[in-house]
This record gives sequence, structure tokens and C-alpha cells, in this order.
Amino acid sequence: MQAQYSLTGGEQNSVAQIRELASGELHDAVSRYLPALYRRAIRYVGDAHDAEDAVQDALLSAYKHLDQFKGTAKMTTWLTAIVTNSALTKLRRRARYSHVSLNEQLNKEQDYFLSDTLADVRPNPEDECASSESYRFLMQFLSELSPSLQQVIQLRYLDGLTISEAAQILDVPVATMKARLWRARAQLKRKMSGL
Repeated sequence: MQAQYSLTGGEQNSVAQIRELASGELHDAVSRYLPALYRRAIRYVGDAHDAEDAVQDALLSAYKHLDQFKGTAKMTTWLTAIVTNSALTKLRRRARYSHVSLNEQLNKEQDYFLSDTLADVRPNPEDECASSESYRFLMQFLSELSPSLQQVIQLRYLDGLTISEAAQILDVPVATMKARLWRARAQLKRKMSGL
């Protein structure tokens, strides 16, 4: 049911009639699609209470701004967009206010804080040494490749270009670029496996 809304000549009640038509269509859409709107909201916020709040806020907003409904789309499409925006707003607010202190004491009997449970993401000295040594070997083996294979490795992996972008720079077909890349990786793999 899609209503056509247009103001004609000198009708005194045209705005009230449009609002009444739209209000009826809104009521019909809500009574039919409320579970779907709720499922839509819960997909975004992941919490039943927040989803209910988001749908309620959306329906209130839809009713308040009913005069902005143009009738160019279905009422359910309009409502779904409002519910989605309301759920995203609820999600943004929740993220803004959910702070936990790292100095919060987890265990009352001992001095055990939340910060004690966090892993250090920095590499340890052994990993740094192995990484730098591997990088040094990789660069050495890369310098032993032919210039055309060095170029494809440089463009694809060190410069981060896509295969088609690298092929365009080298002015070769994409298939040639893929073949060179495969050969370069195969040679590097053989050299690295000999370590």
C-alpha cells in the first residue's frame, strides 16, 4: 500500500489528510513488520534491550517526522532506514561510554589488576633478531634474482601494488606478470629453504 501525497489548490485540510493517510500506512507497516525491524536492529547492536530501544526510538522519530515521508518508496523501506540509523546511533553511544580502567582490581584478595592480564604485543628480542636475520637473508637472495624478477617482487610485495598495476608499470601482460611473480617466489623459496 503506497499512498500518493500531493497538495491541491485551495484545500484547507490537505496537510491533515496527508498526515492521516501516512499515519495509517505507518501503523499498518509497524503492525506487519515490527519483528523484522526488531531483527534488523538486533543485527547491529547485538543486545535485545538495545535493539528494543533502537526500534522504539526509530518509531517515535518516524511518527514525529511523518511529514517528511515523500511516498516515493515503500513505508517499510523508510522505516527500515530509520531503524538502521537508530541502531547505529545506539551502537556509537554504547561504544563511547563503555570504558574500563586498566587499573581496575579484578581480584579483591590479591593485587590483581586488569592490566596484568594483557599480553605485551611488542616482539621479544629473540623474535626481533630472527626477523631481522630473515629479512637480511631475504634481501640477499632477492639481489641474486634476475632484474626482471627483482622488479616484480619489488612492485608487488615491497611497494604493495596489485598484479595489474605492476603489469601496467612494467608494460607487460598480466599473465606475464603472474608468471614472473611465480618464478621469483619459487626461486626465493628454494633459496630460503636451504638455510
